[in-house]
Amino acid sequence: MAQRTVFFISDGTGITAETFGNSIMSQFAVRSRHVRRPFIDTADKAHQVLREINHTADAEGQRPIVFITLVSPEILSILKDGSAGVEQKGLVLDMFNTFIEPLEAEFGMTSNHRVGRFADVSKSQEYTDRIEAINFSLAHDDGQSSKNLASADVILVGVSRSGKTPTSLYLAMQHGIKAANYPLIPEDFDRGNIPSTLAPYKQKCFGLTIDPERLSHIRNERRPGSKYAAVENCRYEVREAETMMRREGIAWLSSTHKSIEEIATTILRDLRPDRLMY
Repeated sequence: MAQRTVFFISDGTGITAETFGNSIMSQFAVRSRHVRRPFIDTADKAHQVLREINHTADAEGQRPIVFITLVSPEILSILKDGSAGVEQKGLVLDMFNTFIEPLEAEFGMTSNHRVGRFADVSKSQEYTDRIEAINFSLAHDDGQSSKNLASADVILVGVSRSGKTPTSLYLAMQHGIKAANYPLIPEDFDRGNIPSTLAPYKQKCFGLTIDPERLSHIRNERRPGSKYAAVENCRYEVREAETMMRREGIAWLSSTHKSIEEIATTILRDLRPDRLMY
């Protein structure tokens, strides 16, 4: 498989450049070495990155792929066209202007060309809600607390190590969702019912399951050779958890071959479709 160096350059955090760039690169059978260069907000920094791009091109004998989200025309020009006799040796993909220029023409106005909007965001209600959701998810991780479950947007249930915690935190950080998560354990299977603390909020529950062999592998990394990680025990817990969720009418999906993003989107679609619209 071919390998290329991919730069993600931004005058802000670079999250937009990296997220969009990774989505594009995933369409090609190319292994990539990622180089992140955030906060490139001066000409001096731009010249430094330009030299790094050119050095990479010379060392590897092929053009690096360069995804950029830059507002300043001066900084953008340095990285797209080179400067002061220094050529530019990368394949530059200008993600902002690809969209900004057609939109300026469509709206009949010029964009504000502001570098980042972090100060505005930190004062917004959306940002405050997101921080509250993160704190809620941390406080309600792995069944630590049953307080305030009435205010939860979703309660993830499933056997230990099925992906509940990372999904809860992703929902909180990316979507401002107050997500609690609760492990289903052998004592719950012996009783034949979901934990009593969850019963009043069953309509908020969403289940995660996982392939038993994959679960055994994950658990062995944490507690190698234990009964907890034994494949026979994993098969038992997964089977019982799925039976319980089916009996209780709790929607569930397998996390075995799904990314956190896919799981979160499915949860939002099924339980909070309003969060897919802004």
